[in-house]
Amino acid sequence: MSPIGVFDSGYGGLTVLRTLVDRLPQYDYLYLGDNARAPYGNRSFETVYRYTLQCVEWLLQQGCPLIILACNTASAKALRSIQQTDLARLDPRARVLGVIRPTAEVVGNYSESGAIAVLATHGTVQSKSYEIEIEKFFPGLSVVPEACPMWVPLIENNEHGGPGADYFVKRHVAHVLEQNPEVDTLLLACTHYPLLLDKIKQYLPEGVRVLAQGDIVAESLQDYLNRHPEIETRLTKEKDRIFYTTDSTEDFNRKATIFFGEEVASKHVDLR
Repeated sequence: MSPIGVFDSGYGGLTVLRTLVDRLPQYDYLYLGDNARAPYGNRSFETVYRYTLQCVEWLLQQGCPLIILACNTASAKALRSIQQTDLARLDPRARVLGVIRPTAEVVGNYSESGAIAVLATHGTVQSKSYEIEIEKFFPGLSVVPEACPMWVPLIENNEHGGPGADYFVKRHVAHVLEQNPEVDTLLLACTHYPLLLDKIKQYLPEGVRVLAQGDIVAESLQDYLNRHPEIETRLTKEKDRIFYTTDSTEDFNRKATIFFGEEVASKHVDLR
């Protein structure tokens, strides 16, 4: 097998994998969730880089010629170093891609007011990766970063549909609009957050758009494979879906179903 590797620190990357499978179902996919060390969002650059590199190395060992970091924190804190420093040593023919750049390339197209908000983990907001990347493609676009640290634990504990989630969703949406009432586009820059989409929309003024990353990343990947046949032809196409977790498979299978939308049977791997 030479599957597309999809990595996340936990479960959120499964929302990206879902859209990849829906849009590009012919390929084999291998998903790795580093649940034993999640969340990454509040960890240092050095720790996120070290953990992400270990996961990338393992995916390369499984034969993945293309790896998607379906984790905004890993994309913000580790991707560039891995691309520029480590890949030449590990496998010069392999490619590792993230979720920030493809999103930054198009997000400004959705805003009419020229003001957007980026809702993310503390680590992604702290990195300023979105502001830096968006400025390259849409100079002058106003970006309001908003860290939402409680959203991931609410989702992973299956509390995102309950009243407790309403408080935190309403609070952060209100804070964004207080900072810039012209914001007309909210980017969910954490792959967990699409599970809160309906609640977020409840607290937004009419006409404010909410963007999840899955569709953007899937479209970008399809374009990438069309432009890079040297990678595309190496990918196997048996429609296999394989799932690994660094933590309990029982817990992973139960929670992964929420994110992936169908039953998952995972295997355990110990990276330490």
